[in-house]
Amino acid sequence: MIVIKVGGNELDNESFLRGFAQAVAALPEAPVIVHGGGRGTTMLMERFGLEARFVEGLRVTDAQTLELAVMGMVGQASMRLVQALVNAGVPALGLSGVDAGLVTAEPVTVAGGDLGAVGQPVAVASERLLALLNAGFVPCLAPISRGRDGALLNVNADAVAQAVAAALDAERLLFLTNVAAVTIDGQTVRILTPAEIDEAIQSGEISGGMIPKTRAAVAALQAGVRHALITDLAGLTAISQGHEAGTIISKEMTF
Repeated sequence: MIVIKVGGNELDNESFLRGFAQAVAALPEAPVIVHGGGRGTTMLMERFGLEARFVEGLRVTDAQTLELAVMGMVGQASMRLVQALVNAGVPALGLSGVDAGLVTAEPVTVAGGDLGAVGQPVAVASERLLALLNAGFVPCLAPISRGRDGALLNVNADAVAQAVAAALDAERLLFLTNVAAVTIDGQTVRILTPAEIDEAIQSGEISGGMIPKTRAAVAALQAGVRHALITDLAGLTAISQGHEAGTIISKEMTF
């Protein structure tokens, strides 16, 4: 079982979407896909005169931002992704964490400031995702999720991907980004351990949007996922052809 998280920024690129869909179609087994909203949500905010703010890589989400995040992720990004996959012959099904109660979340706060309606996943209805997979569908999840009180929460897509991978006991969690691998001190890193990730975050060598990705990767390992991988579209294409690519997050230095 493989879970793929694809960044929202990449979903604005038609060439990327075609390549991604072709790579997914070539995989030996159907994945579960989790996607973000990225640039599309930010552009909607700019159109409405709102400034996007991030704390530790997480989007600060007030009521109006949440409404636009739903539009950007559940609407625009989901449709673009599903359209590309279906055009490539992949039976993709666009969903959010709210649909069928797939992902339950709770509000989260960080030391760097108030995040608003931002959540972290606490439960995944894995049996419902498995039912979709067994029925021949490829679930594509937008990370908007439902709180225990029924309210909508904007959940980081990396965290949703980690929770889904853990709930499904996935062998691999793949974070698809616009970089081929993680770099530290200007050097591409082939394998990273959780301890090395903590050190790199503390030193600032891992920063911005790479923080939630690497933290989600570590959490996935702790939850039983065999390994996580951070790579780009070329890396995914290589993986679909049986090769390895990108940066592997593993408990051990050898792989």
